[in-house]
Amino acid sequence: MSEVSFAAALLAPRAVALVGASGDIRKNTARPLRFMRKHGYAGTIYPINPARDEILGVRAYPSLSDLPAKVDHVFFMIPGDDIEAMLEGCAQAGARVVTVYSDGFGETGPDGMARQEALVARARGLGLRLLGPNSIGLANLHSGVVLSVNAAFEAESLLPGSLSLVSQSGSMMGSLLSRAAARGFGFAKSVSVGNESDVTVGEVVDALVDDPHTKVILLFLETLRDAPTLARALERARAAGKPVVAYKLGRSEQGDALAQSHTGALAGNDAAVDAFLRAHGVLRVRQLETLFEIAPLTERYGSGGSGGSHARHETDQAARVAVITTTGGGAASVVDNLGLHGMVAVAPPPDFIAQMAGIGLKLRETPIMDLTLAASSAQYKGLLEALLRADWCDAVLSVVGSSAQFHPDLAVKPLLEADKPAAKPLAVFLAPEAAESLALLRAGGIAAFRTPEACADALSVYFQGTGQPPAEVPASDWPAGLPRQGMLNEREAATVFAKLGVPVVASRLLDAARLEQELAGLAAEGLSFPLVAKVCSRDLAHKTDAGAVRVGIENLAELRGAIAAMLASVRRHAPAADIEGILLQPMEGRLIELILGYRHDPLVGPTVLLGAGGITAELNPDYALRLAPVDEAEAMRMIEAVRQTRLIRGFRGLPLGDCAALARTIAAFSRLAVLRGVAVQEAEINPLFVRKDGVVAVDGLLRLA
Repeated sequence: MSEVSFAAALLAPRAVALVGASGDIRKNTARPLRFMRKHGYAGTIYPINPARDEILGVRAYPSLSDLPAKVDHVFFMIPGDDIEAMLEGCAQAGARVVTVYSDGFGETGPDGMARQEALVARARGLGLRLLGPNSIGLANLHSGVVLSVNAAFEAESLLPGSLSLVSQSGSMMGSLLSRAAARGFGFAKSVSVGNESDVTVGEVVDALVDDPHTKVILLFLETLRDAPTLARALERARAAGKPVVAYKLGRSEQGDALAQSHTGALAGNDAAVDAFLRAHGVLRVRQLETLFEIAPLTERYGSGGSGGSHARHETDQAARVAVITTTGGGAASVVDNLGLHGMVAVAPPPDFIAQMAGIGLKLRETPIMDLTLAASSAQYKGLLEALLRADWCDAVLSVVGSSAQFHPDLAVKPLLEADKPAAKPLAVFLAPEAAESLALLRAGGIAAFRTPEACADALSVYFQGTGQPPAEVPASDWPAGLPRQGMLNEREAATVFAKLGVPVVASRLLDAARLEQELAGLAAEGLSFPLVAKVCSRDLAHKTDAGAVRVGIENLAELRGAIAAMLASVRRHAPAADIEGILLQPMEGRLIELILGYRHDPLVGPTVLLGAGGITAELNPDYALRLAPVDEAEAMRMIEAVRQTRLIRGFRGLPLGDCAALARTIAAFSRLAVLRGVAVQEAEINPLFVRKDGVVAVDGLLRLA
């Protein structure tokens, strides 16, 4: 056989070997052969079993070295300890990819991880790519390749389609395939990555971008591995116009670094993963069924845009949904869920009501247009077409009642026949269980939902839109003379921030070893008040907690007392802290205070956060998180996403803050991600004061790896 690409060997192999295939149809190890024969695989299948001459009517071979021809893909179903010794045979047989169903590797602990690493190292040394181990396999529903033991493929027939699924959970792969098939959704490919020791989710996504049968890519994720590879694949999918939808469960463990800053407590790993997915064009759904039910919406209308008319997720304007129904209760249940997801059911304006009166419809200025027993099919179609062209709503939702169950042709006829422009999404919620109506809508490419929760989830995710990948900005040098590892003190952190272009408060450091002389010198200089005094120590990440900050100091006597009180408090709360001096800063005015944070997330890399600031920031999280660095345009979108900033953006006539200066500061701070020669683990400005003219950082921390 001619040379085959990695993608073809993985997803469309011409010949496969099944190592450990069984002739006992009751065993899992008999399934791949049974499945491929049942579902019409036209390639060559070589069962490998030294104890059998034939398996289920197919000639079997004692080893890979006995094969009469080359293979593209080997599927292992034998004890894990026996696999490494057989990898050389795979390479000699021409395989590009091996999939390991066997378990007992990295998922079992350190010893298993050592076996897994040795297996991967051996495979790579032989030029093989390894899917798994602990992978339940993969399937190509268009060609009949089923290298899987999943019982979902026991079905008498498989429904090929345009969806492809990549799952980090083998059992959920089968569950999703069966759930979707019951709803009439066909799949192109499905892949379980198992332990993801070599072939990653990102590499599978990259292969699916080039697959002509795949129109929408679905991801079932437990975590992120190899984020850079996944990011590149997702950007290729976005460029190719292939929507990617993800369901991610669980929250990752937060590392020890989170103890240092408010930023970690405000936005842990799951929020960072969310920012990563959005930045790279992925729609992340909350409901499991939404994962495939949203597919027609994305296939028809795209991913909701990126900051355009559909992306209203981080502005003050909620997405406006026009709701038409033939069942009042069903519509109310959806409207309730729309509100929970930040959308609004919008009432038709008087001029539209007058327009519809012209076709015999009597509408009222209410959020639900109830047509129960009040409209013919032609009138329903006319109303739908008018709504899809109206400028006062962003989407149209049709809620269909009992007729969907008992008269499917009549119930969905107007929806199928209406002229539907590409600029405005149409979604349908069927209140009863109505399989025929769902099938008709699916065939017509219309997104239809069985539950109000999934319907609202899909629309909210669509209007959430997608973001932008990290900005490309030039690297910066680390300031000379500063430490290159560990925690910096506040004055050192301020030096870094200032070099990046962040406005920082003026400060003066009094030497801790010469406090009396320093204070005497201040008295002679005629120091200006009021002042803020702080203990400067790289061992005090949160000075307020240790009583190491005093504000509003009006004279030298108060300053002496404040310093004494702070030093006593620090000795009680952090007796081991190395006190480097006392920082003096002028009292600064502000309209609001914010927190600006940076964190190198262990899963997705550098992130930047803007949120409501102060010592109570963690009690009521209000923040926007992005992959770093960001440009000023993205920084402005972050500002709009934080509710507290409405106070400086024209809310009820309050004074306007300098949002342009704030955006410049966010962008400058985010360039911590591109500093040369150091690795910033986390940094924070809390608070950052926003004023009528400009912003100023009045406190900060920075920790290096």
